[in-house]
Amino acid sequence: MKLSEVKSILNQLETVEFQLENGQFVPEHFHVTEVGQVQKNFIDCGGVIRTETKVNFQLWNADDYDHRLKPGKLAQIIRLSEEQLGIEDADIEVEYQAETIGKYDLDFNGKSFVLKNKQTACLATDACGIPSQKPKVKIGELPIRTCSPDSGCC
Repeated sequence: MKLSEVKSILNQLETVEFQLENGQFVPEHFHVTEVGQVQKNFIDCGGVIRTETKVNFQLWNADDYDHRLKPGKLAQIIRLSEEQLGIEDADIEVEYQAETIGKYDLDFNGKSFVLKNKQTACLATDACGIPSQKPKVKIGELPIRTCSPDSGCC
């Protein structure tokens, strides 16, 4: 989800809710402690230089249980970040503390923002020699190998 989509959705909401993909909600007294832009420059395992730009939201829970972030306040934080930091309309990555700091993609289900689990992946599968799909083999087509019980092969 891009930043422009979040801003558009905020204009239609009365409350801001974040929910993990497993259905668990981020406690309603969360804070957005950071809105920023993160640029990652790296080389993949195939030697290709890559750049990735994300808008970063950091969610945090404190002991102030009466705190509620309103959509207008989050929109104001985003606007200030765009003005002061020159944030682009990039995909959003959310940091949220569970056992450790987790990074999530962001989606919206019509009521709540959903923290989508991220997965690692090889960006240079052609250079790694890893097939894109597991080869399908019929057992009946495998060569028959036999060995004697005392040969040590089994």
